[in-house]
Amino acid sequence: MGTFRRVISLSLAAGLAVTPLTAAGTGASPGSGGEYGSTGGGVGLIRVNQLGYSGAAGAAAYLMTSEAAAGVRFEVVDQRGRRVLSGRAGQDAGSWNATYQHVYRLDLSKLRRPGSYRVKVAGVPTSPAFAIGSEKRLLEGPKTKAVNFFTEQRDGANVVAGALGRKPAHLTDRAASVYEWPTFAGPDTDQTVGELQRIGGPVDVEGGWYDAGDYLKFTHIAAYSDSLLWASARDSRRLDGKLLKEARHGLDWLDKMWDERSKTLYIQVGVGTGNVEETFVGDHDVWRLPEADDHDNAPGHQFLKNRPVFRAAAPGKPISPNLAGRTAAAFALAAQVEARTSPARARRHLETAAAIYAQAQTTNVQQLVTSLPFAFYPESNWRDDLELGAAELALAAQKLRDPRARGWLKAAQYWAGEYRKHEAGGDTLNLYDVSALAHADLIRAARADRRVPVDVIALKSDLAAQLEIGVKRAASDPFGAGAQYDNFDAVPHAFGLAATARLYREATGDRRYDAFGAGQLSWTFGANPWGVSFMVGVGENSASCPHHQISNIVDKPATGAVVNGPNSADLFADGLGDNMENMKPCPAGVDRYEQFTGRGSRYVDDVRSWQASEPADDFTAIAVYALTS
Repeated sequence: MGTFRRVISLSLAAGLAVTPLTAAGTGASPGSGGEYGSTGGGVGLIRVNQLGYSGAAGAAAYLMTSEAAAGVRFEVVDQRGRRVLSGRAGQDAGSWNATYQHVYRLDLSKLRRPGSYRVKVAGVPTSPAFAIGSEKRLLEGPKTKAVNFFTEQRDGANVVAGALGRKPAHLTDRAASVYEWPTFAGPDTDQTVGELQRIGGPVDVEGGWYDAGDYLKFTHIAAYSDSLLWASARDSRRLDGKLLKEARHGLDWLDKMWDERSKTLYIQVGVGTGNVEETFVGDHDVWRLPEADDHDNAPGHQFLKNRPVFRAAAPGKPISPNLAGRTAAAFALAAQVEARTSPARARRHLETAAAIYAQAQTTNVQQLVTSLPFAFYPESNWRDDLELGAAELALAAQKLRDPRARGWLKAAQYWAGEYRKHEAGGDTLNLYDVSALAHADLIRAARADRRVPVDVIALKSDLAAQLEIGVKRAASDPFGAGAQYDNFDAVPHAFGLAATARLYREATGDRRYDAFGAGQLSWTFGANPWGVSFMVGVGENSASCPHHQISNIVDKPATGAVVNGPNSADLFADGLGDNMENMKPCPAGVDRYEQFTGRGSRYVDDVRSWQASEPADDFTAIAVYALTS
């Protein structure tokens, strides 16, 4: 595989007067002197939102340089090379790393005419192309690609061949055995100790989506992802048939993971790694196509072919509140959407949501249940999930004229208060904190029934507080990033901030965070130090070596997949290790992004780099919701 980063010739079209950058220390004023770097060997690059801009205030590209270049002139040219805009770089926004010690904003907000453009600065490679268009038109394409990634992630019989040539897989999940929770060799490993102990089955857990680049399936992730797909379907200006089909596919699997008769919620299909005794291997031990598992009779591969299922709790026992809340939310959101055309189906979803929500453990809550091991997804918040579940139940009941709506509205208000008291202030919208969506939908439900006292002011204030977390970070970041890029999940956090900016505007009518939200989308699509669009297949230079087995083996891009993005540089201190058997090396050459390592973060576009390049359903789902218009 590998990528080709487009590097445009530095020669300028005839008749274009672009002022060269001034090298630091020459004493020349901006707009005079030789070509950038000619006196000091300076280097520079332009970073743009490769998706494009809608002409709104705050739209900007970034010039990163090794030498001072404040006030340098830049130009924007159209597809025919004609200058359509010129301006000067702003003040120095700060250093990125030892090489790129200066970053400057290039104001593009006056660019309004629809079309395709590039930015030029003399002595610097021309930027990748970007579009100018309406917000709806710009967001529609990547949103469609992101939804398509879920189709590519399907498991079971109901797969779609698509670009990756998918085939039915894991049909043995139709009659899977249930096992006790495994014992793990330590708190930070997924390697198990001893043999798995069968306690029940068979159960039908066929279908759903693979969680990430591997083939495990988790209720915790699927419920969050499907909730966002249903929320996107609900909030879109027009009903998207493909999105609706994919959301239904996810819900069908969640319905299988909930056994209404025995009141059992199953949480996981598959085991990550084999045991220390080496009597069996796990999903992460073998790089292969998923359909190979159905015919794998190799010694020790018994849990690849016949995958174990694990439950959240014993039948009828209380369920971890985070799981109960978000799984109920998925069914309740589906009920809201289906109520438009299929009230009977919507009522069935409402009853499922109500049953799951009623089983939530709300007292003496200890370590939450997410996955096995817990280290895969170490969630600590749960009151936000209960707020979300109750808010969505209230909205669904309001649509269906169900008399329980008011009770759920009161429950949502209660859990919103408990969230603000115990959990608020540390995180923003992502897999581990869904309060932004919960708050916005609680406000929506409260407007429909003003007889229930809901502290709407406090909800709006907390939405603003979450955005201010990102705004504060962005103020000290030369590229305006609101997410922490030296930790896991930087990209989904950026999408979450963009989505929260929209939720705040819709809840309050206040547009003060619009530019910030647009800036976070801009960062995810290329206006970042690496110049990478973190959604595969979007932009001239997007992530191209994802840690994704199917994509890697068939040598086709996982279009629409959203990768983790930059992470702590410390995670790569010991290298990436060898390629697994059957893993195709990607990229073919050296790490071309290492030079942009900075501020404690590094991005590695390499199939081995699960810390940075692995795509995941939750990453892509929040992108779908952030791109909803």
